[in-house]
Amino acid sequence: MNKVNWKVDGMTCSNCALTVQQYLTSEGLENVKVNLMGGEVSFDITENNEQKLIKGIESLGYTVQNDNLPGAKKRKRLFTSHKQRFLFCLIFTLPLMLHMLDKWLHLHWLMNPWVQLGLCLPVYIVGMDFFARSAIKSIRNRMPNMNVLVTIGATAAFAYSLTGALLNLGPQYLFFETTASIITLVFLGNFLEDASIQSTQRALNSLAKSQKMVANMIAFDENHQEIIFPMENTQLRVGDLVLIKSGEQVPVDCKILSGEATVNESIITGESLPLHKKGKDKLIGGSIVIDGIVRAQVTAEAKDSVLSNIINLVKQAQSEKPPVQQLADKISAIFVPLVLAIAVVAFIANYLLLHDFTIALMRSIAILVIACPCAMGLATPAAIAVGLGRAAKNGVLFRNAKSLELFRSIKQVVFDKTGTLTTGRFELSDYKVETDVLSIEEFKHIAFSLEKYSNHPIAQCITLSWKQKNAIRWTKIEEKKGVGMIATTANGDQYIAGSFETAMAVTTDDTHNVYIIRNGQLLGWIDVRDEVRAEAISIVQYLRHRNIRTILLSGDRLPKCRQLANLLGIDEVIAEKKPEEKMAVIEDLTLQGPTAMVGDGINDAPALAKATIGISLSEASQIAVQTADVVLMNSGIKNLPLALGLGRHTFLTIKQNLFWAFIYNIIAIPVAGFGLLTPTFGALIMGLSDVVLAVNSVRLFVKRVS
Repeated sequence: MNKVNWKVDGMTCSNCALTVQQYLTSEGLENVKVNLMGGEVSFDITENNEQKLIKGIESLGYTVQNDNLPGAKKRKRLFTSHKQRFLFCLIFTLPLMLHMLDKWLHLHWLMNPWVQLGLCLPVYIVGMDFFARSAIKSIRNRMPNMNVLVTIGATAAFAYSLTGALLNLGPQYLFFETTASIITLVFLGNFLEDASIQSTQRALNSLAKSQKMVANMIAFDENHQEIIFPMENTQLRVGDLVLIKSGEQVPVDCKILSGEATVNESIITGESLPLHKKGKDKLIGGSIVIDGIVRAQVTAEAKDSVLSNIINLVKQAQSEKPPVQQLADKISAIFVPLVLAIAVVAFIANYLLLHDFTIALMRSIAILVIACPCAMGLATPAAIAVGLGRAAKNGVLFRNAKSLELFRSIKQVVFDKTGTLTTGRFELSDYKVETDVLSIEEFKHIAFSLEKYSNHPIAQCITLSWKQKNAIRWTKIEEKKGVGMIATTANGDQYIAGSFETAMAVTTDDTHNVYIIRNGQLLGWIDVRDEVRAEAISIVQYLRHRNIRTILLSGDRLPKCRQLANLLGIDEVIAEKKPEEKMAVIEDLTLQGPTAMVGDGINDAPALAKATIGISLSEASQIAVQTADVVLMNSGIKNLPLALGLGRHTFLTIKQNLFWAFIYNIIAIPVAGFGLLTPTFGALIMGLSDVVLAVNSVRLFVKRVS
């Protein structure tokens, strides 16, 4: 099954997104996601029928942009953007509007119906080329969009005016300026909407701009001399060599072979402090080398880089629909038919009461053009786009939009200990050999040979501290999660490097980190020292200030966990738990109330999956990152308040947007029906309503959320 990602032009409202989604779903495609903000569509496909799907989407009135697909090439049009359409129509609409000032300007020639028709006709043709095409296709597919309202309103005014001109019925029958102003102002609204969407996407766009750059490729001539030549980073492959100099961006993910550099990774992690990098250290594509020159080897192609994965993750999260959007989608689906019905009822009622066809028609047209399903459709995506964008820019990645909404209800946060509240960077503090038959060097050799097969931070500390050239060759070795390493030699001797649980039969001293045992005999013990994260105390205090209960859940010994909990001010301690027990604890806590779990290791993956929201640190194991709903990039847990705050304030912004969208239509439609708004003014307000939502959403970029 292949993943397909397309850029689709022409989606202007939630109805458009729903239409495309329903079509692809009806074709049997799975995991269909439509991102209205970015105009992107993704789905899983099993058979090669992309040409058919492209034709199907284009039959709905939209255009697939994909250079690799010949069927996706759209026909060239005179105007390619709403800005161009608006400026063209404005040239003809402004003179038409001037005739309303005739008694002051004395522009009698503008009162000529044929002059007005000549000015209006180009605007009407351009408008119908866009609006009518989309409207007809949407009706044909039984999913009418907002362009149906604009088309009917503008066409009604144009037909009425044309009839008045042909029959010479007088100026009271001429509303060519209404036709032109409706089309021009709706194009203005669409242009402002596009600009607003771009502003909500700016954080993601700034990341995307860093994706494509030129790299200094290193090659060798026949004399094995280095040759440096420019190459686009999209052409680099794993294993290629690159030269990165001061002031340059790292083209793709790579590993330093030689040289040292000071690197700013803020575009990826949100951390502004520069980092010192040396040989064998990894460089993240998109980061900037502030000082130094390095030669590096490419470890991932541009499309598979950390930066690319971040952008794809944010786009995927934007296309997710949180529960709060479901109501808006349901209303948007029936909105256009409902407005058409209201306009018809308003026309009949006004005509019966006032006995004036012109007034009744203008009021029904005003209803058509002022009603705006776009506002309801953009309320949620606009806020989510800003929330996710700001989060990504500051090193917080949400794997789905639902997590943003769920954060508002979190009542308790569970922390793993090692690598989460502590740095996970251990150093040996003490050790002792408990038998006379073993030298210190032999003890170190055994410990190294066992721990080299584990990824646990304590094991890695021992391995690095007591590195040996020749490790013991085991016939069998396995890691028992939460317990330790168990190995067997060719002679049948069994060795264990594990927690106190493995040594309970040979000692009562439970104060050490690692016990080394051979055939049931205690050989010695090892203690390590872990550093508490600098931000840990302030993060726990922040949560307590927010009345969020804090819990320490660890596989470590109870005394050590209590010592850390007392230092940080954590409310509850649950210690000495294996991975499967951690999962059961989280399951119970989640039943008590919405629970967030913060962890970093393989041991935490099952618990992260069970929590209401799983939060992983990016330096965590890959399985933990894949399991988590939220990933904190390379800054420990200091961005946890930002994640919580953005979740809470994004949901608040969504509620504000939805309130505005609903109240706007609830008020505007009756006002137009009673004749208190002209169609021209209605078209202007309709366009501005989307801008109001975008401005409110964009406030999230600068709003204090934590």
